[in-house]
Amino acid sequence: MSSLQLALVIAGVLLVIGVVVYNLWQERRLRARIGGEARVPDAAPDTMQRVEPTLARTAENVRGAPSTPPAAGARVTHDPEWNVPMDEVVRLPDAQTEDAQAPDVATQAEEEVADVAAPLEPMRRARTQPASAIAAPDPDIETIVIVQPARPSPATGLAAGLHARLGKPVRWYGRRDPDGPWQRLAGDSRGEYGEFAACMLLADRNGPATLAQIDAFRKLVAEIAARLPGASSANASSDEAQRAEALDRLCAELDMQIGLTVRKVPPATIAGTRLRGVAEASGFRLAPTGRFEWVQDETGAVLFTLQSVTDEAFTSESLRQGATPGVVFLLDVPRVADPPRAFDQMKLAAKRMAQTVGGELVDDNGRPLNDAGLAAIRDQIAEADAALRRYNIEPGSPRALKLFAA
Repeated sequence: MSSLQLALVIAGVLLVIGVVVYNLWQERRLRARIGGEARVPDAAPDTMQRVEPTLARTAENVRGAPSTPPAAGARVTHDPEWNVPMDEVVRLPDAQTEDAQAPDVATQAEEEVADVAAPLEPMRRARTQPASAIAAPDPDIETIVIVQPARPSPATGLAAGLHARLGKPVRWYGRRDPDGPWQRLAGDSRGEYGEFAACMLLADRNGPATLAQIDAFRKLVAEIAARLPGASSANASSDEAQRAEALDRLCAELDMQIGLTVRKVPPATIAGTRLRGVAEASGFRLAPTGRFEWVQDETGAVLFTLQSVTDEAFTSESLRQGATPGVVFLLDVPRVADPPRAFDQMKLAAKRMAQTVGGELVDDNGRPLNDAGLAAIRDQIAEADAALRRYNIEPGSPRALKLFAA
């Protein structure tokens, strides 16, 4: 090898080292600005699946793909809008269960994730502020671009980004100075801001954010920054795409929906008028989604829903003129606070419905459910609750509502 070739090789090595060091410095600088570091496992195969426990055996469907529901009709629909304010989440103590017969969902989820890499450590660390204390960018579940305008600018300069539709929810924050609190921005936000943070969710029930979506998000933010004018900084898109895939796999392991079916023995059916009367007397209200919703008075949160086993939407007209062979009470575990307690309320409502309409209460496989079977399902829910909290995803919290939205 000639001296020129050797010099070129050395220069190339030094260039690569310089790029790596620069990228590490930029990443640390960005993390320091948004209040914490985010680490996720490396990518893993797309076959990781969501857990949907049944009484006999765990049924599974792929997160982010159309699923074939079990016999109980445990089908889920969600509000497509994403406008929940985001708070930091505090890790709570791990829940305990003494039933050795119940599947250990928490252990199962951790073992699956550990097969590819370390779990989401930042999400497992306790926060220093309570869940309701602040609203800010969440680097654990969002890809974030920091924008620094040349001079303080109003939120009106972000108009193109505030209403962006990129396939994943986008939020914008601003703060007056680098040490000040973040403020969620909207079109009517007043004042001027010395720093902005553009945030896009990395994963939900539709799957992870793709590299193309992340690139489109970065391009949009860069164009907005140029018009302010200002500078923007972010991690590499490829790294963020890997984080999105890992986060989606973790959430797929922690996801759970529980259905309890009340059915009539064929060919008998439940008249729609009777169903509506019994449902509303139990506290349900018919929602525009075509399902009955049981809403908690104190919080206004939907704890569980009631829908037809045929998956047809209920309307005032269909209930007045038609009938259904059965109904499904559905609990979306990650999206409700205190899932075991919510299940207790749903169980009582299902029992009363079965007794009132002369139906039977069955599991996802169509087998009658007794108190022992219901207790076993409750144990599964308690395990799922504990698993979510281990990863600092408090059920029913703003963070959970984002990750487990469709």
